[in-house]
Amino acid sequence: MELVVGASEATMKSLLAKLGGLLAKEYTLIRGVRGDLQYINDELATMQSFLRDLGTVDKKHGHRTKDWMKQIRDITYDIEDCIDDSADRIHGLRSDMCCYVLFNSIHEVITWWPRRDVATRISMLKVRAQEIGERRLRYGVNNPVEDSASADAPNTAAGFLAADNQYASLQLVTMKDPVGVEKHMGELNKRVTCIVGFGGVGKTAIATALCMNYGEKFDHRAMVMVSQSSDLEAILSSIKSQLNPQIDNHDQQGSSKKKLLARFRQGASTVMAKCCNAGASEKTRDRTKLKDLEKYFKGKSFLLLIDDVWSATMLENIINELPESQNSRIIVTTRFHAVATTRRAEEIDIRNVKGLDYTQSKILFEQALSESQGSKDVTTLVQADRTTTIPTKEGSKDVPFLDEVRKMCGGLPLAIVIMAGHVACNPSKTLEAWLELCKSLFPESRKDQEEDVEKELTQEQVGRIVSHCYNDMPAEIRTCSLYLSIFLKGHRISKKRLTRRWIAEGFVCEKQGLSVEDVAEIYFNHLITRKIIRPVEHSSNGKVKKFIVHDMVLEHVVAKASEENFITVVGGNWLMPPPSSKVRRLSLQGSDSKHEKDTEKMNLSHVRSLTMFGCLNNQLPSHSFKFGIVQVLDLQECKGFKHHHMKEICEMLLLKYLSLRGTEIQCLPKEVGNLVNLETLDIRETDIVRMPKTVCQLGHLVNILGGNKKTHTALKLPEELNKKKKMKALRILSGVEVGGSADLHHLTELRKLAIYKLKTTGSDGSFKQLISSIEYLGGYSLRTLIIVDQSTDFLEQLEALSTPPKFLVALELSGKMVKLPSWIENLGALNKLTLSVTALRKDNLHQISKMKALFSLTFSFPFSAEKQDPEIVNILARNKLESDGEIMVPDGGFQKLKLLRFFAPMLPLLSFSENAMPKLERLELRFNMLEGLFGAENLSSLKEVYLRLEDKEGEVITKEIQCEMEGAFKRTEAKTPRIILDQ
Repeated sequence: MELVVGASEATMKSLLAKLGGLLAKEYTLIRGVRGDLQYINDELATMQSFLRDLGTVDKKHGHRTKDWMKQIRDITYDIEDCIDDSADRIHGLRSDMCCYVLFNSIHEVITWWPRRDVATRISMLKVRAQEIGERRLRYGVNNPVEDSASADAPNTAAGFLAADNQYASLQLVTMKDPVGVEKHMGELNKRVTCIVGFGGVGKTAIATALCMNYGEKFDHRAMVMVSQSSDLEAILSSIKSQLNPQIDNHDQQGSSKKKLLARFRQGASTVMAKCCNAGASEKTRDRTKLKDLEKYFKGKSFLLLIDDVWSATMLENIINELPESQNSRIIVTTRFHAVATTRRAEEIDIRNVKGLDYTQSKILFEQALSESQGSKDVTTLVQADRTTTIPTKEGSKDVPFLDEVRKMCGGLPLAIVIMAGHVACNPSKTLEAWLELCKSLFPESRKDQEEDVEKELTQEQVGRIVSHCYNDMPAEIRTCSLYLSIFLKGHRISKKRLTRRWIAEGFVCEKQGLSVEDVAEIYFNHLITRKIIRPVEHSSNGKVKKFIVHDMVLEHVVAKASEENFITVVGGNWLMPPPSSKVRRLSLQGSDSKHEKDTEKMNLSHVRSLTMFGCLNNQLPSHSFKFGIVQVLDLQECKGFKHHHMKEICEMLLLKYLSLRGTEIQCLPKEVGNLVNLETLDIRETDIVRMPKTVCQLGHLVNILGGNKKTHTALKLPEELNKKKKMKALRILSGVEVGGSADLHHLTELRKLAIYKLKTTGSDGSFKQLISSIEYLGGYSLRTLIIVDQSTDFLEQLEALSTPPKFLVALELSGKMVKLPSWIENLGALNKLTLSVTALRKDNLHQISKMKALFSLTFSFPFSAEKQDPEIVNILARNKLESDGEIMVPDGGFQKLKLLRFFAPMLPLLSFSENAMPKLERLELRFNMLEGLFGAENLSSLKEVYLRLEDKEGEVITKEIQCEMEGAFKRTEAKTPRIILDQ
């Protein structure tokens, strides 16, 4: 099965919806065109069915079939371009006039030429559609023949939607030790340690573990990903930018050793962004400065991880440019042995990484299988498989089913993990089917398997496993997974950023009574289950917040996306050939002169989705774009944003998704009201503090994401939102400033309301209207409520709610509260509660402990404001006084709590009774002073304790305190939880 099926079918669905809408508006068409449109609509509908049938046939397609599918894809794109390009020209002048018969004739005269142009182009496209159909018959592209299995289980996402939508217990992303790396964990005795092995063997995991184990011994640390990049200056600039802040910090604080191991956890996303930002003049300057750093390293040391090096020359150039430091160490990962032998033997320690042995493979496979099963009990499955035996050639030995699958993976961690996800998603697959899969994937090694000889896989064989497991997914999810190629290699991708873009592109639609957001969540979770993506960061509600994609998986996705002209990637770590046809979705991942020339050669007039990383300067060839058909524009964290860029954006009248998050934009012009199709507007972490009143014209707007929670900056909404009852489609309204008289009753679709600033109105300072709105919306769709109240007046008035928002799943209240609202314990669905600057009184804890669904609980106090705000100092003092100097967690409550966080400058004694928090898995503590822990050994389910100590100089926790904590949590029977320094 080929990925082309899934992507083409998704495009077809979007187009058929547009054609249906156009056919319904007879007044917009020149006479005679309606017949052409109807023919195209019917022809494409049949082609869609054909594509769907191809997707259910589990076999490779021939060259003729693949070429015919490519023709379908191209004409689909061209028809959609024709409709979208002409939509504004036809409908833009119409406004509301065409609702009246009186103005129909005027409108027809005004729009005659664009309608005539549409008619001509549609007529030509009709002829193309006819020719494609005739060509299939002429060259013998046969209809697919479905087998019985395919007919019973069509390869679509619909079949598993209902099952995947069932409630599953929330899980935390935990830090796991890599399996089978112990033999590679030796001391870093030589200047360069080179970890060699092909993709999927676990090189980066080993390198990261080394950094975590030995990072404490070095004064400075940095990490850079190289891959196929030839931009030495950008790589050196990235290394310098990581070392410089640490050096500056070291000089200011004397003997301070602020550990920054988070750099190694974060991967290469920040590094690559900085690489993209480097301009030509800056790069030369940075390179000189890198050599100049040598004076800082006299008596000091650094640890540098250079990941995924493809060229021996590139490695040599990087090392030669580094400052000389006798005690410094460099860790290199590479797929090529020639790279490892580039230096003298006395300077380099080569560690060749092989596949895992039988025991290690078994541990990793069952661990991955358990994760993919989620809350289901995988023990039964594993035990059942052990009783299912496969007779070997001699018939004298029985091999369990899972052992046969593991053996097929040849001990390669990536193959094992991917295959575990495949097994988890095919629970009804028969023993014979698994055996047949082994034979079909590796026919050349069947003899070895029959003789019970387990050999390490080749790079090509690992690719076969990745390809098979990937293609086994439903077509709609394969389409969504192609979108992963947009992001930088090693990038920590935001789940919400990805799923919102899926929705904007039309890859996700409502199904079985589920909203598009719910369906996108299901698709995303399926990718996790399949091990196509790996979670690396969770939200406090237990849901995945960020994830990464393994290099080999991403390489496979990028190749498929390029093959179908689904996404064109320029720059970054990929050396891709330029597209031979029109560019539809463009990801610009580099900003040097070479990449500028690459884009100049491309046909960019059909770009519908544009994503940029790094700097906008000289990277956006505006004259090459036809702004009228761009639907997705993602400029998150791009530098160099200018006023003229916003002017161009306001011409993108079909825009659905716009992210300017983290850019230097300062205000939104009134012309933003022209973007009438906009669904998501992300302007978080910018200088925009006010929305123009024209934004109320955006009737399709679903998500408004603004403000900056860290700086308490809020986005002020126009008053017209209240007066004219506009924007009724809103589902997320985040980071806004709201007045007490704000009337939000009409926003009945609102799922999330995050108020960062409250403004009193009227002489009595009452918030009756806003409280009434929250109470009203709480009975509809409101699921998340966040309120930051500096004065606490509003939070005190929340007690007056006659009916609490009973459907809330997340609640965050930030204010100087002493007592909680009495109704809070009645929120039966609430799984996430965050309380900032709240008194930790016994009655408050007792009240919260009754909440049956609570998954995470956070108490936090600011670390800087407490020195200036006497009210906060008073609350901290009362915490200690009213609790007799002890915070006692009571028995019997918090039955489902898995995450507990205390962030405060002064923490009294934390005491856990014998039966307190029976399911708590993670405890996070951040403090200047902690008087102690009592009863910590009673937390029987605790797995991880994250610690961060901040003293007056800003230093973090030391090894001595870590040892004390390990003693406090030591258990006699159960496994002692991992103590992690949260840097």
